[in-house]
Amino acid sequence: MPGTPTTFCGGRTVDDVDNRAEVRDFLTSRRERLSPDQVGLDAGGTRRVKGLRRGEVAVLAGVSVEYFTRLERGNLTGVSEAVLDALSRALRLDEAERTHLFDLARAANATGSARRKAATPPRLRPGIQRVLDGMSWPAWVRNGCADFIASNHLARALYSPVFDDPYRPANTARFAFLNPHARAFYVDWDQTANDVVAALHAEAGRNPYDKGLTDLIGELSTRSEDFRTRWAKHNVHFHRSGHKRLHHPVVGTLDLSYEAMEFPTEPGLTLLVYTAEPGTPTADALTLLASWAATSAHRPQPQETAVAAVGRDDSEDT
Repeated sequence: MPGTPTTFCGGRTVDDVDNRAEVRDFLTSRRERLSPDQVGLDAGGTRRVKGLRRGEVAVLAGVSVEYFTRLERGNLTGVSEAVLDALSRALRLDEAERTHLFDLARAANATGSARRKAATPPRLRPGIQRVLDGMSWPAWVRNGCADFIASNHLARALYSPVFDDPYRPANTARFAFLNPHARAFYVDWDQTANDVVAALHAEAGRNPYDKGLTDLIGELSTRSEDFRTRWAKHNVHFHRSGHKRLHHPVVGTLDLSYEAMEFPTEPGLTLLVYTAEPGTPTADALTLLASWAATSAHRPQPQETAVAAVGRDDSEDT
């Protein structure tokens, strides 16, 4: 809606995310997706539960049924890394899922000071914008909420439909689920939607005390059934590289490769760079897009790149 104030992912909240519910639902969903055959157990007659029984997971993890039941009910207080490792193996968790489980345990055992630190929004150094501007490919920086924190001209032109949405900051998660143009822009919308939810779920595990993130998840859950359905699956994934197909309203369909790189000095921020094979129609389309960007209104404005706005406390030098 026009005039919506600019807000950014990050900021403290006194309302704790329901860590126990998240732990419970995540562990239950991982247990229920496994069959006895997948873990080398005899299914044995009629089964009245979906997936593995709690006792079967307990045996595989080398813990008592009572202890695993306590964990699956959402209580990770005091759990050791050895138990988390054993549980990850028993449930056949991949790298992203294992990381998510450890993040949930870390949140369950966080002290007040650790929670305040986790809720501190990342800072973006002005030099990063210069790096973006020096790139010839579309490049942008996002936070854990999928906000556009900074971008170069070509990335802004590439994502012009997202910037045409009046919400600020421009946010690919909100655009994907709440903007009617998203399904035309994202050629593989279903996959994009799954990826967006999986990334937000992983971020919620890493930083459950981020008010901007919990507000975004609450908004999407309230307004989008597609989001609610996917959120309930508790899937988490890493998206470090891959392909994305976008249908741009000016230059048509683009078949892009992307690389996602986290900033070691700016935890919570990720650089994304899109490329195309030389000599392909997509490479030619990007050249045309660059020309369009040079003469269009789709250029990053200072208040939208947020070099100084993200996590900026004007009382401090950065």
